[in-house]
Amino acid sequence: MSTVILVRHGRSTANADGVLAGRTPGIELDETGREQAERTGRRLGAVPLVGVVSSPLERCRQTANAILAHQTGSPTAPTETALTECDYGDWQGRKIADLANEDLWTVVQRHPAAAVFPGGESLAAMQARAVAAVRRHLAAFQATHGSAAVWAVVSHGDLIKSILADALGLHLDLFQRIHVHPASVSIVRYTTASPEVVAMNTDAGDLSWLREQASEAQVGGGAGPGHARASGDS
Repeated sequence: MSTVILVRHGRSTANADGVLAGRTPGIELDETGREQAERTGRRLGAVPLVGVVSSPLERCRQTANAILAHQTGSPTAPTETALTECDYGDWQGRKIADLANEDLWTVVQRHPAAAVFPGGESLAAMQARAVAAVRRHLAAFQATHGSAAVWAVVSHGDLIKSILADALGLHLDLFQRIHVHPASVSIVRYTTASPEVVAMNTDAGDLSWLREQASEAQVGGGAGPGHARASGDS
């Protein structure tokens, strides 16, 4: 079993302006986004991470650096092109308000598995590469650090939603029901049986319980983190 912490980048200048940034270079965190990334970095400081894998885009690397700044160990910090933003093609750089008037907008919202962006990629292709990248890094971290490894992915909203949908066993057509806020933390445990979604879209709260590792899902739900039986209890 390995635990993956999915972190969306903090708010960017494009987010604040209502623009679909896509893979446009030079899009960085705004002041609010930097504060959000710092907050998330402090939260994750309680968790010894073996790695922080980031999309290569600036806003994700800035968020990843804020996380790394609060780590006392020496986690690896690779960038991963397969975790970069969706290729929105001709939609890239346009106002969200204008895109909402396009016929494709309805497909993206109601049947995203069928959505292919003009001059870009499909949401299905985006999900396939993102899930494959998580699985590949998962295997590598387990091989190096053992089955209790905890590591983080810093990526983009649609990618994280698609990874969560896969972990939940949801069809991609349902992934718009998942919300992932800027700098939010979602947590997935990959067990030998199946993925377990432990948390989604959290903005606050203690994460030190991630130091504990349950072997499998508990019948009845278990007692929750922080309630391991003390030595000598019966």
